[in-house]
Amino acid sequence: MLWLFIIISAYFLFAITALVDKYLLIGPPNPKIYSFYVGTLGILVLLLIPFVGFSIPSFWQIILSLLAGILFLLALFTLYTALEHFEVSRVVPAIGGILPLFTFGLVLLLGDKEGMGFFKILAFLLLILGSVLISFKKEKSITLKSFSISVLAAFLFSLSFVLAKFVYLSQPFWSGFIWIRIGSLLAAIFFIFTPEVKKEIFQKQFSFRKKTGTLFVLNQIVGAGGSILQNFAIALVSLGFLPFINALEGTRYVFLLIFASLISFKFPKILKEEISRKILFQKILAVLLIAGGLLLLAYGV
Repeated sequence: MLWLFIIISAYFLFAITALVDKYLLIGPPNPKIYSFYVGTLGILVLLLIPFVGFSIPSFWQIILSLLAGILFLLALFTLYTALEHFEVSRVVPAIGGILPLFTFGLVLLLGDKEGMGFFKILAFLLLILGSVLISFKKEKSITLKSFSISVLAAFLFSLSFVLAKFVYLSQPFWSGFIWIRIGSLLAAIFFIFTPEVKKEIFQKQFSFRKKTGTLFVLNQIVGAGGSILQNFAIALVSLGFLPFINALEGTRYVFLLIFASLISFKFPKILKEEISRKILFQKILAVLLIAGGLLLLAYGV
C-alpha cells in the first residue's frame, strides 16, 4: 500500500498550497491569468530531463500524454472560474463528491472491477461522504450554476487522471510526467491570446506584487511536489483503485482543517473558521468517516 502513503503525502502538500491560495486569492486574479502562470511554470519540469531520463514514445502515446496535460489545465481553469463566481463551500463539496464517481464510472466502462469488493466499496463511500461533509456549509447550498460548473470541472479532472494512468502504463514515470506537463504548457500558451493575459504580460500590469509573486512561485513549487507525488501514486496504483486517488481528496481538507485551527487565531485574514458546536460536530464526523475509510482501505482489503 505504498501508493496510499504517497497520495496522503501529496494531499498534505496540496493543503499547504490551498492555504496559501486562500491568502493570494483575497483579491483573486483572473482565472485565465492564474491558469496561465500555473501552466507555464510547468516548463520547469524540463530541468529534470538530465537527471531522470526522457524518452520519445510512439505518436499516439505523445498525443495521449499531451491530451492528459491539456485536460488537467482546463480542469484547473474551470475550478478557478467556479471559485471566482461561487463560494468555496458550494464548489468544493460538489467536486469532491462527483469526481470519484466519474472516475469510478470510467473505470467500470473500461472493464476493470478490481475495486468492486464489499470493503473496498464501503471504504470508497466513506471517503466520499467525509470529503463532502468536511467542506459543506448548509447555509450556502449548491445552486444549479455552481453545480453545473462543478460537474464540468470534476469531469475534466477525471478524464485527465484516467488518461494519465494509461500514460504511465506505457511509459516510464518521469518521461510520462514530463510529457503530460508539456501538454499543460501548450494549453497555457493559448491563454496568451486572451485580452486579460495579454494585458498582464505585455503591459506589465502584474496581478502579483513582488512579495506576493514570490509567495506564488514558492507555493507553485510546493504544489509541484504534491503533483509529482499524486502522479506517482497514479502510476503505482492499479486502474481499479484509481477512483480511490480522488476519494482520498478529503485528507487534504483534514490537513487544511488542522492548519486553519492552528493559525487562524494569529492570522485571521488568511483563513477564518467559524466555530460552533454544530460545525465542530460536522467536522469531527467528517474526519471520523475519512479515518474509517482509510482504515478499511489499509487493513480491510
